[in-house]
Amino acid sequence: MRIAMWSGPRNLSTAMMYAFGQRADCAVSDEPFYAAYLSATGIDHPMREAVLFAGETDPRRVAQACLSDVPDGRALWYQKHMAHHMVPDFPLDWMSHVKNVFLIRHPARVVASYARKREDVELSDLGFAEQVALYERLSSSGMAPTVIDSAAVRAAPEAALRALCERLGIRFDPAMLSWRAGGHAADGVWAAHWYGAVHRSTGFEGPEGPIPVLEGAYEALAMAAQPHYDRLAKVALTV
Repeated sequence: MRIAMWSGPRNLSTAMMYAFGQRADCAVSDEPFYAAYLSATGIDHPMREAVLFAGETDPRRVAQACLSDVPDGRALWYQKHMAHHMVPDFPLDWMSHVKNVFLIRHPARVVASYARKREDVELSDLGFAEQVALYERLSSSGMAPTVIDSAAVRAAPEAALRALCERLGIRFDPAMLSWRAGGHAADGVWAAHWYGAVHRSTGFEGPEGPIPVLEGAYEALAMAAQPHYDRLAKVALTV
């Protein structure tokens, strides 16, 4: 089984990849479309040249690779994807051949976290609208994906992961609840810039505190993202 987890940045996405990476039956991949996204858009990201050098820039080849044999002969393949990486003209038909899950997080939390790593941020950098577009596309073809909120995972990791595994039709593995500090072999080259906190972790952190108070452009950005988050939050797994 191939599991495509769609999120935006700063959504607990790396920790979720680590959780699945602890399963003996699961291979994991980290943002396979990242280099293709940077190449197609020309956008300036931290470590841009390193990402382009390390990754495949042809989105058609990336899509084909996502449907190739599961690495190491394992039963499961967890693919961590960013929704905003799927820019116009990138192939999407391959999505009908994988189990799609959408990981969401409150916009104010995403904006506050992202701005600490990259101050210049626009709505298109965060994937909220793109998540909804992909969700609606799949739903309209009769393949309504699963949605899970990162807040639910942090509040009750075992219950949330059990619910997700049940929805996917796979067994829950207690190994998913913890990992060794220091990163994962599947980390993308960009981990050096983005993954500091999760590299220091050994499991999911507890529930988050109050919603951050934002000002100015950051507040406006979170407000613009809110309707997209609300759309998917309505159908998120109940844990």
